[in-house]
Order: sequence, then structure tokens, then C-alpha cells
Amino acid sequence: MITVEHLRHDYEGKGNYAVDDISFQVPPGHIFGFLGPSGAGKSTVQNILTGLLPLQEGEATLAGQTVRRLRPVFFNRIGYSFEHPNLFGKLTALENLRFYAGLFAVPTLDPFQLLERVGLGGSAHKRVAQYSKGMKQRLLFVRSIMHRPDILFLDEPESGLDPSTALVIKQMIREERDRGAAVLLTTHNMYAADELCDQVAFMDHGRILAAGSPRQLKLQYGESLVRVEYRPAAPTSAATATAGAAGLERASLDLARPEDQASLNRLMQSARIETIHSSEASLEAIFIKLTGRSLSQ
Repeated sequence: MITVEHLRHDYEGKGNYAVDDISFQVPPGHIFGFLGPSGAGKSTVQNILTGLLPLQEGEATLAGQTVRRLRPVFFNRIGYSFEHPNLFGKLTALENLRFYAGLFAVPTLDPFQLLERVGLGGSAHKRVAQYSKGMKQRLLFVRSIMHRPDILFLDEPESGLDPSTALVIKQMIREERDRGAAVLLTTHNMYAADELCDQVAFMDHGRILAAGSPRQLKLQYGESLVRVEYRPAAPTSAATATAGAAGLERASLDLARPEDQASLNRLMQSARIETIHSSEASLEAIFIKLTGRSLSQ
């Protein structure tokens, strides 16, 4: 369990808060995503929780223990994948993992099997200095999970990865969640957050603007439109219907309006429906709606 209450952090001590009064919880077996652009305060939160920055105001606990006084033995329970690689370039990938495994007082997974899982088995004996950004990112990720941590911090875990490798990493993140880890994911990748997270928080200028499950946020901020393509068995009065090719017609129906609900019911009963799509806001669109700028800015 990760618990944060009224957390604030000011790098310069001048009242310019990089993190400004945020609160959230990540229970075991859940993935919580911080979604926001660079500079929003996401990494600052993770650095406080992992002891890289001091806790100035508020309270933060990991599995019931305050981050103000984490004992070294507690780090057996924490895994961290940094966005920027902190690896030993003169060592091979296998040597990096074996060295890291030696820092823990708990059993660790087989390092070579982990490398094979993420497609690095053939490069296990290659010096990490010769690795590409994506290869280093994969190595960082498997390093973070090799001791099966209870609490896992992931900072842009898909950075520099090709789509097929990203699928493997996402599946492994889900496996960590399913075995009971509390996962805190920071990212500006809206698609990763949508696919992975049980809960997300939109963060900008140090504040949480909105939080909830991706589905809840889409329902709250999105449109309740349904777009239907159909071939009518008889003339219909469906809202905003337009003629299409070869008798295909289209309707855009607002489910917030009772008359459009009735039109949809009639179409379902009398017409031959070819496609039907709900119109929901993407997480990117929600963030723009809340802040007036995109996640990449």
C-alpha cells in the first residue's frame, strides 16, 4: 500500500511548489498512473517516495511505514525503474543484474531468464555501453522486478521501446500487479495509462486535477454519443441520419436525449446494423480539456 496525504515539495524554499498538496492511495494489486507532461511533478513524487528527495510537508507511507524513516532492509520490498538509465556501462547486462541481485537479502529471479523474456538473451554478455536506449530501458525494467518487490515504481517504462517489445513489458507489469504488487506508474503516454492503469491521476503544475479509473474519467468528461451505420428495412426518423453509399445510412445519437434513445431502440429492432461505436474522450482529450494543453507540451 502506498498512501500519500497533502504532499508538498518546494525545491527552492520560495513558495513555488513543484508538488502542491496532493493525496492518493495505491492498494496492493493495483496500478496507479500519474498522467501529465514533463515538469508536472510526477517524478518529484516518486523521488520523495523512494527517499531520493526529503519529505518536506505532508505524509507518505509505504506499507504503513513513513518515508521519513525507511530502514535499509525495507528496500528489499521496493523496485524502481528510472526513465534515465543508471546502469554500469562497462559491465554486461548479465553482470549488471547479478551485481544488483547481490544487494538484496531476499531471493531473486534468474537474471538470464529475465533477459530472455524481454528479448535481451542474445545480448546478455554484451557491454551495456553498447546498448541502445530501448535495450537499456528493458534492462532497467527487469532489474526493478528481479527481487519481486511489493511496491514497484515505474518511470516511463515504455520509453524508447518498439511496439512489440512494449507489449511484452506491459504484460509483465500486469503480472506484477496480479501477484499483488502496488504499482505507481508515471508517464505522459496516454495509451499506456489507458491500457494498464486501474486508476489514473491527471497532474499539472504540481496539482492533481482529476483522478479515477480511465473509464470513469471518459464517462465524466466525454460525450455520450453513439454513431451507427445501418441499412434500414423501412424509412426511419433516426436523429441526424444521412444517406450513404449503396443504401447505407448513418446516425449520430446523443444518449443523454430520450428521443435519441428511442431512435436507437427502433434501429436495433428494425434495421440491419453494420457498425456501432460509442464516442468517448481519450485521456489525452480529457487532459487538454482540463488544462488547455497537450501531454507532450
